[in-house]
Amino acid sequence: MLYEGKAKQLFSTDRPDEVRVYFKDDATAFNGEKKGTIQSKGVLNNSISTFFFELLKTHGIPSHFIKKIDDRNMLVKKLSIVPIEVVVRNIVAGSLSKRLGWEEGRKLSQSVVELYYKNDALGDPLINRSHAAALGIATSSQLDTLEELGTRVSDVLTKFLADKKLLLVDFKLEFGLYDGQILLGDEISPDTCRFWDSATNEKLDKDRFRRNLGNVEGAYQEIWRRLGGGN
Repeated sequence: MLYEGKAKQLFSTDRPDEVRVYFKDDATAFNGEKKGTIQSKGVLNNSISTFFFELLKTHGIPSHFIKKIDDRNMLVKKLSIVPIEVVVRNIVAGSLSKRLGWEEGRKLSQSVVELYYKNDALGDPLINRSHAAALGIATSSQLDTLEELGTRVSDVLTKFLADKKLLLVDFKLEFGLYDGQILLGDEISPDTCRFWDSATNEKLDKDRFRRNLGNVEGAYQEIWRRLGGGN
């Protein structure tokens, strides 16, 4: 094992430029202050992330994804992680609601792209491009690419999910360098995205765990079902 995070473990393979990702059932929220287990979360997130990475590939968006190995394991390219989380917001929810004083569910007139410094000790603080430059964690050109890819992912997924009666409220992306190219990394799942039912605004993501709404596994299963993977 090379690394263990809150939701995944990374393992070396017989190729130095590839790693195996194992998806866990562990769940955390509020920078690790709340912890728990969501049954079958790892299996569902592996399948959902595989689906989205393959979908984005058809739209020319490069990622670290190589293949799904089995229910809980994925083979990916080994990235040198850019320590910036890119958050794209289409509808007001969560911390944006608190920051702007707007009610949750308000549709934004345009997508909002935010940058967060990946640093657990600091709680992954919100930063701007000047902060990133001062920290030396990304060049101006790299930041342009991160923001462009974030917007493109939002456009592709928003249009696709509309046909599944789902709203893509907001989501978090992580990126890394592979042979000098910026690739999308991490995962795309109910752990990293807010998905709402477009008719009822029912939350179908990790907010059910964060807010003690119950039926967390059912929400993850419902996302997989709407993507065509359930019964």
